[in-house]
Amino acid sequence: MGPKPTLERAEQDLFRMELVNLIDGRHELVRLAELIDWQAFSNEWSPQFTSTTGRPALPTRLMASLLYLKHLYALSDEDVVERWCENPYWQHFSGERYFRHDLPCDPSSLVRWRQRIAEAGCEWLLAQSIEAACKAGVLKRSSLDTVVLDTTVQPKAIAHPTDSRLLNRAREQLVDVAQQAGVSLRQSYARVGKAAEHQAGRYAHAKQYRRMHREIRKLRTWLGRVIRDVQRKGGELTEAVQAKIAVAQRLFDQKRDSRNKLYALHAPEVECIAKGKARMPYEFGVKVSVAVTVKEGLVVGMRSMPGLPYDGHTVDSQIEQVAILCGVMPKIALVDRGYRGVEATSGTRLLVSHTRRLPKKLKKLLKRRQVVEPMIGHMKSDGLLGRNWLQGALGDAMHAVLCGAGHNLRMILARLRAFCCVLIGLLALTRLVSQPPPPRHQRMSMA
Repeated sequence: MGPKPTLERAEQDLFRMELVNLIDGRHELVRLAELIDWQAFSNEWSPQFTSTTGRPALPTRLMASLLYLKHLYALSDEDVVERWCENPYWQHFSGERYFRHDLPCDPSSLVRWRQRIAEAGCEWLLAQSIEAACKAGVLKRSSLDTVVLDTTVQPKAIAHPTDSRLLNRAREQLVDVAQQAGVSLRQSYARVGKAAEHQAGRYAHAKQYRRMHREIRKLRTWLGRVIRDVQRKGGELTEAVQAKIAVAQRLFDQKRDSRNKLYALHAPEVECIAKGKARMPYEFGVKVSVAVTVKEGLVVGMRSMPGLPYDGHTVDSQIEQVAILCGVMPKIALVDRGYRGVEATSGTRLLVSHTRRLPKKLKKLLKRRQVVEPMIGHMKSDGLLGRNWLQGALGDAMHAVLCGAGHNLRMILARLRAFCCVLIGLLALTRLVSQPPPPRHQRMSMA
C-alpha cells in the first residue's frame, strides 16, 4: 500500500511544542532541508506501490532522510534510527512536526526500502543532492561541462580469504544443511577440520609453506568426501542442499590460476582487484567508477562496474549516467593513463594525463585531474565507501550511489556552516559598531 499522508497543518496539538520553536533556524540541517525537493521523492517512488491493500508504507520523506543521514554521518541502519530519537534537528530534517521519543521505524525497514527503490531510486537520491548543491551555491551549472573520471575499489565486508578457512567453512555449512535435511553422513570431520585450519594458519605465520599446503590438501580432501557422501545419500535433494553443494563443488574445483574464483561463501560476487597500491596489493570487492566536477569536486556520477572491466571501457556508461542525473552532457572528461586507447561515443573529449603538445589552457586544466583523489579518500574515511555491508551485486550498486550522495551532502553542510559563521560574525560586528560610546568619565577610568 502507498505511503502514509503527511500531517496537515490544521491538525495541531495544543499541548506540545513544535520543533520549529525548539531548534535554531540557522542550523545547517534546517537550511539543507529547505533546499531539497521532498515532494519529488513521493512523485518518483509512488509507482513502486502497486498494491492497494495491506499496511500503509512509511512516509517517503522519512525514509529518504534516513538514507541521507546514514551516509552523511557514516552510520549503520541501527545507529541512524537510534540517534534519530535523540536529535531534534534530525527529526525536523525528516519532516516531523513534534519531537518524538520512539523509533521512527525498524532498522529492517531501511533494508526493504532499498530493495524496493533499487539502483534507480538511489540514483534519484544522488540527483536531488546535486540539485540541492546548485541551490546552495556549492555547484555552478557551468562546472558540469568538465568532469573528472576515475575508478576505485569498494571493498566488501568479508574476512581476508584464505584457502584453509574457505575449505573448512564450506565443509561446515554443507554438513549443517545436510543434517537439517535428515541426511546421515559417514563422517563430518568437525574435530580434525577445525584443528587443520588452525594448524595451517600457524604454519603460514611461521613461513613453513610445505606444511601449510599439506594441511590445505587435507581440508580439500575432506570437503570432497563430504560432497560425495551427500550426493550418494541425499536422494531427492532440497534446493538449499543443492545450492550448498554447488558452492562447495566450485570451491573444491578452483585452483591457483583459476578464473572467477570464489573469495567468500556468502558473497560469491566478490572480485580480487589490484590497483597498484604498495600498502594494499589486493582488495576484495567491486570496481566503482566515479565522476566529479573539475572545480568543486562534487560527485555527479557514481556506478559499480562488476566483472573487472578495463577502465577505458567504463567511460560511456559513466558519462551516460552524468548526463541523466545532471541533464547536461559533459564536453571534456579528465582521466588518468588507465583510460588510454578509447574514445567516448557521446562526443565527450577525453584528456589523458601526461599528454604532450597540448595548448596552454588545456594543460592547465589537466592539472585539475587530481581533484578526484581526495574526494575518493573522503568518501572512504568520512563516508561508508571503505566497507560495503549490503548484500549481493544490487547492494554493491546501491551502496556506491548512496556514498556519492552522502559526500555531496557533507560538502553542502560545510558550505552552509561556513556561511552561518560568517553571518554570525557580521552580526556581532554590527552590534559592536551600533553601540553608543561609553560616557567620558568611563573612558577616562578605563584609560
